[in-house]
Amino acid sequence: MSSNRSTEELNIQQEVTYIPKEKKVKILSRRQKIWIRFKKHKFGVVGGVVALAFILISLFAPFFSPYDYTKPAYEEAFMPPQKIHFIDENGNFSLRPHFYKMTMGFNEETWGREFVEDTSQKYPVRFFARGWDYKLWGVFKSNIHLFTVKNPGTMYLFGTDKLGRDLFSRIIFGSRVSFFVAIAGALIIGIVGSIVGGISGYFSGKVDLIVQRIIEIFQLFPTLPLMMALSAAIPATWHVMYRLVGIIVVMSIVQWTYLAREVRALVLSYREEDFVIAAKALGERDLIIVLKHVIPNCFSHIIVVMTLTIPGLIIAESSLSFLGLGIKTPMVSWGVLL
Repeated sequence: MSSNRSTEELNIQQEVTYIPKEKKVKILSRRQKIWIRFKKHKFGVVGGVVALAFILISLFAPFFSPYDYTKPAYEEAFMPPQKIHFIDENGNFSLRPHFYKMTMGFNEETWGREFVEDTSQKYPVRFFARGWDYKLWGVFKSNIHLFTVKNPGTMYLFGTDKLGRDLFSRIIFGSRVSFFVAIAGALIIGIVGSIVGGISGYFSGKVDLIVQRIIEIFQLFPTLPLMMALSAAIPATWHVMYRLVGIIVVMSIVQWTYLAREVRALVLSYREEDFVIAAKALGERDLIIVLKHVIPNCFSHIIVVMTLTIPGLIIAESSLSFLGLGIKTPMVSWGVLL
């Protein structure tokens, strides 16, 4: 009996030794899964690259701006956009673009002044050349710019305003304020809308009833008139930075309700899932379940809504500034320029 038992044990050991080793399975995090799905979406990648380019230009605005956006040049007021030339007056082609000198004249038909190119004076574009002095982010001193022309030449790509300031440089600097308002507002809307919508959908009952009635009160009013009313309540004597924060808060107050309703609908379907029931069985508090387990499963939808909210906030800021209820000078934004 002992010999038979020993042979059986030996056979079992041999079978165990011939069991193939299991392959290691890599467990991906939520961020890695989102990144993999994003890379598969070609249009999304192209849109991300374009958005990133705009953000980089706004962050390094002094480097991309050929002129100081605050410095006036009264003699060059209302100058039209200058043409970029690759072929000179003799028909010679050059890869280095150039601009001609602009001379101010008088139009006898319209009785207005006009600017005419003087082809006898040519100014080539210089890349990574020295220009006006600036402090990048208020810390690093420099005077290097991506492109510029040597004085007394000019290169007003988008023309000038009534004070002779370069509109191209002002638009680049204005993107800083417009992007900051939109991104900061979208973050506030994402945080407030997600938390309020998650609590409303998870607890349901009286909590959901009260929250939904509050949301309906906000949504009763048209968006733009409500923003105008709240913006008009901001004191005109406030500093421009305080007013900027006030505009962000105003737009966030008006628009957080839409995301809250969408998150509520998602949470209503998630609260009966197995992972929520398991968290309750382990003794997790309700608020922790909402913040740690339920809302993270809504991230993909929240990101999409926040992405669509950003251009809407840029247009809202532009509308308020255009109507005189948003950003005030000397701060410049796309709405102020409009």
